[in-house]
Amino acid sequence: MSTLTQQIQARAHRLGFELVGIIPAAQSETIARYQQWIENGYAGKMRYLERHLPLKTDVRQLLAEAKSVISLAMNYYTLDPPKPLAEDPARGQISRYAWGDDYHDIIRQRLSELVDFIKQTAETELQTRVCVDTAPIIEREYAQKAGIGWIGKNTNLIHWRSGSWYFLAEVLASIALEPETPPLRGSCGTCTRCIEACPTDAIVEPNLLDSRRCISYLTIELKERIPKAFRSKMGNLIYGCDICQEVCPWNSKAVPTDDPAFQPRDGNLTPTLLSLIGMTQQEFSQKFKGSPIKRAKRRGFLRNVLVAIGNWGEQRAVPALKKALTDDESLVRSHAAWALGQIGGTAAEKILQTQLTVETEHEVITEIQDALLEIAHSPRRNRNDA
Repeated sequence: MSTLTQQIQARAHRLGFELVGIIPAAQSETIARYQQWIENGYAGKMRYLERHLPLKTDVRQLLAEAKSVISLAMNYYTLDPPKPLAEDPARGQISRYAWGDDYHDIIRQRLSELVDFIKQTAETELQTRVCVDTAPIIEREYAQKAGIGWIGKNTNLIHWRSGSWYFLAEVLASIALEPETPPLRGSCGTCTRCIEACPTDAIVEPNLLDSRRCISYLTIELKERIPKAFRSKMGNLIYGCDICQEVCPWNSKAVPTDDPAFQPRDGNLTPTLLSLIGMTQQEFSQKFKGSPIKRAKRRGFLRNVLVAIGNWGEQRAVPALKKALTDDESLVRSHAAWALGQIGGTAAEKILQTQLTVETEHEVITEIQDALLEIAHSPRRNRNDA
């Protein structure tokens, strides 16, 4: 007869959780390192991480009765976009996890089904709490302790058989389950491909990420202007970044999921930049309803698209940038100015000069002035704009 632990694992697998490990609820063993990471400023403007710090010391801060932690991982790897599309600077790249439906909703529903199963099967009073990645828990630590992978040099959890394309989740339960920790296999060894490949040098040393330099942070979590030092290094990445996972040798073993929720939505796989830049708020809300991309909000997403257009550097983007330069959002206008400065030419220069006479926001005025200086000192200044 199978144990409750085995029954939970089997049910979790049927619900789409490929990796499952169960350990006793315990205090975090990495909380001091995590606190130091925050004190060093590596969390950037993510103030909520500091506010949540007391809750992350022990999972029993989230559920006082917790005796077990069920750590789970769900595969979201689908496919690789055709290389010509992925490398086309006229198209934007969206992080793979955001191609489909919002994983928070998908995983939370399946965790709820798992909890119902546990309560029915255990036949006892049970307190539980489900956690997706928004919960204040150092989930990679518990996942590693549960044996479902190790924390790689890029700070992602990696499984020896199938890589790192996983969403992590947890169920805290007030029942002492028999621990189940698969043998931990694999390591990063001497490999440093992720560190070397990062365009912004965000992985400052193995297992240490400076969020302030990370393109995922810059395009999603940061709500302000993207620092100019990083814009040209972002290429055509408009929401998140997968580079440190794409170069990881362990991901060569990744097997695509057939879960329809994570398959790419129409328009989320390398969309053309010019098809995105003119979106109204209503169009943005409709297009990204039920998608992780809505987290960036319209102003943040268009900011990212404008940086990618500036890096693309094509004159045919100038008409769209002229319109963006009069957007209601100052964040959009400021990055439109930067993009025009990167493209340069007489048309861009005239548009910027005209807008400078009517612009009232200080940060946008500064961006316009800097863009005009960029054009003035650019060797492209006297080229034929036609």
